[in-house]
Amino acid sequence: MIVPVIISGGSGHRLWPVSREGHPKPFIKLADGESLLSKTYRRALAVIGSVGDGDREIITVTNRDHYFLSKDQFLAVGSERQALSTFLLEPEGRNTAPAIIMAAHYIAEKYGSDALMLVLPADHLIHDQNRFLEAVKDAAILAEQGHLVTFGIVPTSPETGFGYIEAGEGLSKGRKAIRFVEKPSSEKAQAYVESGDFYWNSGMFCFQVGQVLKEMQQHAGDLSTAAQACWQALLDQAPLDQSSVISRMQEFPNTEFAQLPNISIDYALMERSDNVAVIPSDFGWSDIGSWSAVKDLIKPDSANNRAVGEAIFVDSRNTFVQSEDRLVATVGVDNLMIIDTPDALLVAHPDKSEAVKQVVLQLKSQGHEAHRLHRTVTRPWGTYTVIEEGPGFKIKRIEVKPGASLSLQMHHHRSEHWIVVGGMAKVLNGDQEIMLSTNQSTYIPAGHKHRLENPGLLDLVMIAVQSGEYLGEDDIVRFEDNYGRAC
Repeated sequence: MIVPVIISGGSGHRLWPVSREGHPKPFIKLADGESLLSKTYRRALAVIGSVGDGDREIITVTNRDHYFLSKDQFLAVGSERQALSTFLLEPEGRNTAPAIIMAAHYIAEKYGSDALMLVLPADHLIHDQNRFLEAVKDAAILAEQGHLVTFGIVPTSPETGFGYIEAGEGLSKGRKAIRFVEKPSSEKAQAYVESGDFYWNSGMFCFQVGQVLKEMQQHAGDLSTAAQACWQALLDQAPLDQSSVISRMQEFPNTEFAQLPNISIDYALMERSDNVAVIPSDFGWSDIGSWSAVKDLIKPDSANNRAVGEAIFVDSRNTFVQSEDRLVATVGVDNLMIIDTPDALLVAHPDKSEAVKQVVLQLKSQGHEAHRLHRTVTRPWGTYTVIEEGPGFKIKRIEVKPGASLSLQMHHHRSEHWIVVGGMAKVLNGDQEIMLSTNQSTYIPAGHKHRLENPGLLDLVMIAVQSGEYLGEDDIVRFEDNYGRAC
């Protein structure tokens, strides 16, 4: 059997301002309205529908803060071939090797050491699904023979932004991998493409779990030992029994997980093993690593301008515009990228798209919230949007999903005035429980315990006016929470 493992942890700094730490690259939507994570999930469903044999399970390794958003996106896919979605939740990002080895322990525990795992990063795009499935079938054959299999993308240009894999002798399927090469210079990349023996390193893998755990122990002993201790601690606190499977979620224990080295699977294992095979692949792969890559997905007009959202081009050429909710007009410009969001605007030269991450680093060093959150923030219960703020006040639009509720909480430094503009609200305000309908409101003084719930079948929409000396999101004391957030 084969178990797809989705690794969803990339920050996507080069795709700021759409990708941010609180809403990273796997969740950004492309021009067709679907996220990279949803597309990866569809790919995983296709694998177990055509390649897998046995239980239908898809594992996602992600940060615990992204669990509910990931789960909602999978449910929205609505496929008739739904599989059990199991989430392995990391308390912090530790790179790909810890994520993969912990998923391997899960699969070995549940299905045995002969089971195969297919590792799929959540931030890639693949255009030709049929060719992809054929490549997975070839990889599975090699993995069953004991090889550590990677997918090498047939290069279409001398790309300097990707790592490369050099391939040697042919195998029953694919070729033996000789070495992994870091991002090369332009001259070396050109030579690699011309040789026909080098492939882009896609970061996708197929292993027999017993084999990958054995080789991790051989080549990355510190990681292997720490992962075994973390897995045992997880089993001690939440045994992998039927109840845990129904919950579809396992959280790695904080203390033990922090001991795992922060290292990629390439450095920890693939570059050290002499048992690596590569499947040459040509299925329209892209890692969507920059705005230039996003731009290339859009059909250009006669002047090579591209747009996502509403845009007008006057005497403009080679220009890309992405705007969420505003009209953008360009006049007399050439070779620009303009990315507009409600609270941040990026204007960049396409040749400098890799440097966008420097903007994020500067924002972080300044403590600016724009590196972390959008104006609209997703929460397990719904969303909130900051409409306006100034000294001593903040105005939010809060939307709560049917049946959902915020935590029972209290604020030390702010009072709030809630006004319902759509739907029905059930409010606990101090000791009083009240029902509010459209155009009704309530006032919550600082220090009062309170809770907001949507008891209806439609979305609850509310305007919250906050006032006080401090309005930061960390001014919150939780007493109860349906979503397991810290109290």
